Parts: sequence; structure tokens; C-alpha cells
Amino acid sequence: MRESRRRANGAAAATPSEAGGYILPPTVSRDVLLENGSDRRFRSLVADLFTISARMEIVRDHLGRKLGITGPQYSLIVAIARLQGAGGVSVGAVALALHVSSAFVATETGKLVRRRFLAKRTNPLDRRSMLLSIAPAGRLKLDSISRDIRAINDLFFGELDARSFAALSSAAATLVSGSSHALQRLNGAGGRAGMKGDWMRGQDLLLQE
Repeated sequence: MRESRRRANGAAAATPSEAGGYILPPTVSRDVLLENGSDRRFRSLVADLFTISARMEIVRDHLGRKLGITGPQYSLIVAIARLQGAGGVSVGAVALALHVSSAFVATETGKLVRRRFLAKRTNPLDRRSMLLSIAPAGRLKLDSISRDIRAINDLFFGELDARSFAALSSAAATLVSGSSHALQRLNGAGGRAGMKGDWMRGQDLLLQE
């Protein structure tokens, strides 16, 4: 038994040359993303973005739970509150702002209408579409956690100054566009990663405010 165990351990153990001999090929080729020919800084950025994304999802889920809804539904109602103006906002406009499909917005907002978080009415300029707005009960619920939202966001983004905040906002918008192109490539290869609405079920890169 001991001999077989030693043989198994020996087969699994890598020699020093095997353990240290592999060098990961560059994960990016654009000169502007390389530093002295190395992608080390780029890889650090990607790792940081994953960390930020995961933490934002935790925050979003926390705020959704305080309202008794899901994290993605929280993002929807906050976006609607921001976009509705005096007359409401269309499903398509919400979908465009959140980079998801109109079908996803229609499905999830339908649930929120039934729960009286949202109100909807026929668009007087186009009777084929509906306009969404925050219902009175929804306003009360959002107001009840507004202090918590501000406190979390002030901490989350508190180390940014005006210049770095403006740079981050611009860079994030650019990455939204670039990531769309990457997902189109995946779709062309037969993948499903580019289906709009998937990030709303899982994660997003920006904490909606």
C-alpha cells in the first residue's frame, strides 16, 4: 500500500524544470496594452476588474434583498427611476441604457409591476409601446434604502478624485463597446456569451446609481 502510494505521489509531483519551465504566451497583442513587451499590467487589470465586478454584484444583491427583489431587478428599477422623467420611460430605452434585451426588460418589469414597484401606461405617442415609471410603493421602498445606497457608493468609489472618476467613466464606456465586439466574435464561433440579458442574471461591471 505504501509503495503504491509513493508511486502515485511520484507520478503527480512535477520536477523543478517542469514546474518552472512554462511561460504563458502574451494574452494581448496591442502595443498600447503592453508594457515593455509584457502583458503583466494588463493581466493585473483584468484580475482587478473581475474583483470589482464580483464585489459590485454582492452590493447589488444586498440592496435588492433589502427591497425583497433580485439584484438584476434592483438595477432595473434604479435605471427606470433615473430615466423616467415626467412621463415614464420605454422598455427599449431601459434596455439600451443597461445593454440588455428588450425581452428581458419586459419580463422582469412585468414582475415588478405585479408587485407594485412599477407602474406602466400606454405611450400616447406610440400606442404599441408602454411607458414605465416608479409606482408610489416603489418610491417609498427606494427612499427607505437611499441612505444605505449613498453610504455604500461613497465607500466603493471614495478613493477616486474628480480626474480619476472622469477617466474611469470614459474608460468604462469604451470597454462596454469593446466587450460587445468580443462577444460578437464568440457568437460567430458558435458561442452564446453575447446573448443580451445574461449579465443581468449573473454580473455587471457597473454599480447602477
